[in-house]
Amino acid sequence: MPPSVEGMSAITIIGGHGKVALRLAAMLTGAGHEVTSWIRNPDHVADVEATGARAVVADVESLDADEMAGLLRGQAAVVWSAGAGGGDSQRTYAVDRDAAIRSMTAAAGAGARRYVMVSYFYDHPDHGVPEDSSFFPYAEAKAAADAHLRDTDLAWTILGPSRLTDEPGTGRVETGDQVQKSSVSRDDVAAVAAYVLDTPATIHRTIDFNNGSTPVAGAIGA
Repeated sequence: MPPSVEGMSAITIIGGHGKVALRLAAMLTGAGHEVTSWIRNPDHVADVEATGARAVVADVESLDADEMAGLLRGQAAVVWSAGAGGGDSQRTYAVDRDAAIRSMTAAAGAGARRYVMVSYFYDHPDHGVPEDSSFFPYAEAKAAADAHLRDTDLAWTILGPSRLTDEPGTGRVETGDQVQKSSVSRDDVAAVAAYVLDTPATIHRTIDFNNGSTPVAGAIGA
């Protein structure tokens, strides 16, 4: 059995200053979890600590797998919510693909078996983005990281939210093979991530989703 994160457990969020990550940290600490958020910029410590999480300054672009594993020892779960932010294709590959893959190796080595990847909604296994698109490096990097994660022995879940908005969360989403890409609030992406962490039935599932009409538990558990 993969480690449970029910009750008071240690969860690390990588990319802790992102808009989804800050929302998720507040939800998890509010539910009694012990949360550590990795951030690159020390100026963001106060924002992270305001969620109740512990901030750790850790630049995933420069850390190797052993260094990451050292920071992950004692953790029950890892949530990857980091990203290069686009603009520089080399850095996109370095963070969204290479650092993400190193974090998977680190999680396995540290015994943090539960791993949730915040990815995005795309056609699997091929993302379909043309090579001349500015979005191509991101699409390639995420697809490679997701594929690598599926081949690990980790208790993984891959989340594929569609276009992100800052609309207030509804607590309702839609998912399934027939769902077309639309949009979803960052509040609800965080709610889905919190739900799957505590739901072993979501292990080894890729869950693409939009905002919809069904409460998260009903939609994701279906």
